Amino acid sequence: MQQQAAIRRTIALVLAFIMLVVYGFIWRMSQPVIMNTEQLRVNGAIVLDKPRIFSDFELVDHRGETFNIARMEDVWTMVFFGFTNCPDICPTTLATLNDTYSKMKDSEKEKLQIVMISLDPERDTVEKLAEYVPYFNEEFIGVTGNKHLIRRLTAEINIAYNKVLLEGEDYTVDHSTQLVLINPKGHYHGFFKAPHSETMLRSTWRSIQATF
Repeated sequence: MQQQAAIRRTIALVLAFIMLVVYGFIWRMSQPVIMNTEQLRVNGAIVLDKPRIFSDFELVDHRGETFNIARMEDVWTMVFFGFTNCPDICPTTLATLNDTYSKMKDSEKEKLQIVMISLDPERDTVEKLAEYVPYFNEEFIGVTGNKHLIRRLTAEINIAYNKVLLEGEDYTVDHSTQLVLINPKGHYHGFFKAPHSETMLRSTWRSIQATF
């Protein structure tokens, strides 16, 4: 009887050890891979040595609500600057952002918002953004407003763009393709270079936010 009890205890200890190892492995796999500055750079993420404070602004989102720096506090924000008439780069980037965001855990989604700020506010009305941006993801935020405030904001966070005339009165907008990262203090933290990959965006953001 004593021998059988000892065997049962040994089996229980072995099973407990195995469960502990498996739990530890699962926990480790769920943790973000922490990258150094060079590794982030190789994967397209550039983190500023010192996050940059930029001027406040008052724009409007696709729901008609005020959008300013306060809307980017206490949460990470990935900002894409584009326009709804963009034929290729903008829809491709928004689709990639949807893939990136959709595959995140719910706990990660609570820490991150995706915003598209229009570089063509004259054509991109609140109503037009309300049709365009949610098509890619209902959680994404479209922003438009005063073109002078948008010009000042883009100048402060190094987004270049230019109106290019086409035939007649038609025009397009040439623009930078990087994704701007705003940290939970509402400061310009860095950016993600194109071409964008949902795998790289997700892994680099996880590393950045884990070490903030």
